Amino acid sequence: MFDTLFPFLGGLGLFLIGMMLLSEGLVAFAGGSLKQILLAFTGKPIKAFASGALITALAQSSTATTVTLIGFVSAGLISFTQAIGVVIGASLGNTATGWIISGLGLKVNLGFYTLPLIGLGALIKLLAPGRQKELGRALAGFGILFLGLSTLQEGMQGLAANFSLAHMPAGGYGSHLLIMLTGLALTAVLQSSTAAIAMTLTALDAGAVSFDQAAAIVVGASIGTTLTGVLVAIGGTIYAKRTAIAYILFNVIAGLLGLLILPLFLKAMYATGSYINVPPGALGLAAFHSLFIGLGAVLCLPFTQQFARWVQRLVPDRAARPQHHLDDSLLQVPALALETTQRTLEELAQRLLNLYQHSLNMSRPSTATEDLQQIETVLDQAYEFVLRIPSTTDTPAIATRISALLHAIDHMQRLRSRLQHQPSADLHDSRYQQAHALATELNTLAQQGLQGQAPEDWLDQIQTRSQALAELLSDVRSHLLAVPQDQGDASRTLRITDAHRWFERSSQHVWRSSHYLQQARQARA
Repeated sequence: MFDTLFPFLGGLGLFLIGMMLLSEGLVAFAGGSLKQILLAFTGKPIKAFASGALITALAQSSTATTVTLIGFVSAGLISFTQAIGVVIGASLGNTATGWIISGLGLKVNLGFYTLPLIGLGALIKLLAPGRQKELGRALAGFGILFLGLSTLQEGMQGLAANFSLAHMPAGGYGSHLLIMLTGLALTAVLQSSTAAIAMTLTALDAGAVSFDQAAAIVVGASIGTTLTGVLVAIGGTIYAKRTAIAYILFNVIAGLLGLLILPLFLKAMYATGSYINVPPGALGLAAFHSLFIGLGAVLCLPFTQQFARWVQRLVPDRAARPQHHLDDSLLQVPALALETTQRTLEELAQRLLNLYQHSLNMSRPSTATEDLQQIETVLDQAYEFVLRIPSTTDTPAIATRISALLHAIDHMQRLRSRLQHQPSADLHDSRYQQAHALATELNTLAQQGLQGQAPEDWLDQIQTRSQALAELLSDVRSHLLAVPQDQGDASRTLRITDAHRWFERSSQHVWRSSHYLQQARQARA
């Protein structure tokens, strides 16, 4: 018993590890390319669908696609309606592994031929510079995946003598539903529909399950893969929740559609097999998986807007709670986590600069205190999030960007504090005319710079005005202290000095925040 069980468990473990290394390595190596493909092909729903299918087939992971997608939706790069098309495409792209396994993995002992890839990948991982290390991880993962598949196939052939689903009822929707639940449970345990389908394909090849039963298991695995999405939705941001819910709903719809057409498909497969004298096998199973996912796509793609509104009603945006885009799942792709953090901070910076302008105009809105509290909360969360973004000495651009973002957060917090404790003086008083004019010009330049609408030397202009405010504060101090004053005059002097100091310090934080946000932009890998 153990001589068949151990190869089965070991092969399954190698397959899962290989899948993980392949997916993580490809995503880390091609992170920028993933973003470019998604942004280039997310216009109409059919283009979004094609990009989702292509990226998932290449990265061998629907998780990589959905994680990237969450970041883009949260950053406002694509709309949630476009994201629906990508989610549907990711589900179809996830069926590519079944074709590879059934077309090659079960017919040729690729585990033997991919052994050199494991050694080569390990050497690249150890010796190559920068992101090329991740290519080595992907190559090693590819080799381990097929080595695991070969071991799993050997173990399954041994288990086939002792394990069979023949005792389970066959025929009819009741038996299909029961076996489908088996596939769902298997996927829930393995946390990978690809691994569950690989097991099913090897079991079918070894004769441990019939084609009818294998097809029902594949339907269950397709629905079961959404359980990972449920885990993402529990603690994620509203963008992660909506994307996960959309993925869950589509796979459930496609899975139920697969269950509905299963009897007709089985009749067609057995009739074709009888005609060509070849019983249905692994390739037919891969075709069935792509078929019902494809039918689900045909059914849902024309109604992506309605689908998106449905999901948004299921997961409403509670405006009372400060929203941000920083979901922990983004940490799997550092470049994307940094990009999303950048956009979050730029949004917060614009809010701070708008409040600063209201303060300069003496027209603070009634919601200013609440807005500043929300900004403080999100800045604290952003600081903790940036500290958890993975960085190594091999990725200096990422390390530089992390440092710049942390400095930007620090100065934004200090600016927020200045806005929270605005001086009691009338800033429109003629005594503050020069400081008020400099601060207004500086703030306008910062707003235009963050929007990409300022002159090339906008940071230098901001610095010049900030330094002018510092010199003005020094001049005011010297002038006021040089004049003998009584107690009333001393109080007036303190108010004037305090107001000028507020102008100077606020301008410093506007300048430094803008400087570090721009530095983070320029450090994009």
